[in-house]
Amino acid sequence: MHRYSAFVALCLATLLTLALIPVWDGFAIIALLCLVLSLVGIHDLIQPRHSVLRNYPVIGHIRWIFESIRPELRQYLIESDHDEEPFSREVRSLVYQRAKGEEDKRPFGTRKHVYDAGFSWLTHSMVPSHVEDWDFRVRIGGPDCTQPYDASLYNISAMSFGALSANAILALNTGARLGGFAQDTGEGGISRYHRAGKGDLIYEIGTGYFGCRAPDGSFDAEAFARQAQDPQVKMVEVKLSQGAKPGHGGVLPAAKITPEIAEARGIPMGEDCVSPAGHSAFSTPREFVEFLGELRRLSGGKPVGFKLCIGHRREFMCAVKAMVETGIVPDFIVVDGKEGGTGAAPLEFTNHIGMPLVEGLTFVDNTLRGAGLRDRVRIGAAGKLVTAFDIARTCALGADWCNSARGFMFSIGCIQGQACHTNRCPSGVATQDPLRQRALDVPDKSTRVATFHRNTLRAVADMVGAAGLSAPAEFSPRHFNIRQKNGETVTGDVAYPRIPAGSLIAGTCQDPNYANRWRRASAESFAAPD
Repeated sequence: MHRYSAFVALCLATLLTLALIPVWDGFAIIALLCLVLSLVGIHDLIQPRHSVLRNYPVIGHIRWIFESIRPELRQYLIESDHDEEPFSREVRSLVYQRAKGEEDKRPFGTRKHVYDAGFSWLTHSMVPSHVEDWDFRVRIGGPDCTQPYDASLYNISAMSFGALSANAILALNTGARLGGFAQDTGEGGISRYHRAGKGDLIYEIGTGYFGCRAPDGSFDAEAFARQAQDPQVKMVEVKLSQGAKPGHGGVLPAAKITPEIAEARGIPMGEDCVSPAGHSAFSTPREFVEFLGELRRLSGGKPVGFKLCIGHRREFMCAVKAMVETGIVPDFIVVDGKEGGTGAAPLEFTNHIGMPLVEGLTFVDNTLRGAGLRDRVRIGAAGKLVTAFDIARTCALGADWCNSARGFMFSIGCIQGQACHTNRCPSGVATQDPLRQRALDVPDKSTRVATFHRNTLRAVADMVGAAGLSAPAEFSPRHFNIRQKNGETVTGDVAYPRIPAGSLIAGTCQDPNYANRWRRASAESFAAPD
């Protein structure tokens, strides 16, 4: 309740100064000022548009005051537009503007340091095309899939109920329904708030098997079938690892388990809930792909795939070899870059474990090409993909579609307070505190979710047109230039070369980074050979 302390103090000060006016006339001015601020606080509490003001009446305006003076004082007091902590103010402001449907143009040229190493840009055409249809779709589902899904190019990445508030989940899913795209449930199961939004769902299954969990914590096939055959569920995703903390499990203490969380996860009240670091349903590459095939059967033929942050590259090749040898091929793979991650994690994991998206995506794309499977498997990508340029570049490097978690969090009011794990989120997005999450107005924020999605894809369409293309799938690495440390520039196909299709299977791959690992990979075990 301390967040209301300023408002309560103003109300008390108003009453006190009104009572003291007979003692001194000057109290009338003070009383008037306190009354005006108290009325501002009342307005803040009942207005639906700004979550921070609903949680912090009156004092929440300080944030907007500092934002308004920042351009003049940025070099003295506050971060610059490009300081990434972890998202820059420029990017956050772009999301807010697109979510609200406001002007998102900028004057006076770029503020980027275009001659610094790592700067990249899109090459454009002298004969640009006009792309009217921005609602880009990707058909996901291989020959063994009987219920393929036409996914949007841009979807909501995995965030669980429990990590996010009920209002945040409901706003995101309602926005997904309004905008015609999908929301990944995260590994916390399908909650009543996912179902209430009636938007398309990607059901994620983690190591805890929430929603399809037996009493002993193992996988329950019957419970999974009940969940996966729900018409609202469009795809099933097995989570092997995530960018924020790959290879790390977790424990949800009994004290933090609410009846609604227990309902969504299928766990008992009063007991700690353990998410192991690894899966118990399989232990070898062959068992893994067989598990994927069984999930596809139990779901009624819906697209089934898996998500991972690349670690030991040979282990991923083990899984691909198992696909080749068994003929059981997933419908999609989502590559999560280590720069992704909404969940709290140990600092060492956040900073130093896992492969960044560009390298991970390039490796997955090349391995599937070399194994002759790229045409059968769609690739999704996640990891700080917020702007149209992020999406276009990621498609050029091999992704068929993109997911974003924090981008959509910004669209519902997240201010990057980075208090997600404390239950004191100032905007009501990442908290289970009923008063704090009350600040997030679902009808207003769900509209913003859909508006952000629409305006971002319209911006992608503009970039596609500028390159003289007709769809994002036509982007290739050669459409991008990247400045090297020595100041020279190379095209994306030089910086991230593609290996020839089928070359791993045929034994003709000349790149030792791929050929040597492929020789050492086995479909029978993830363990490294002696």
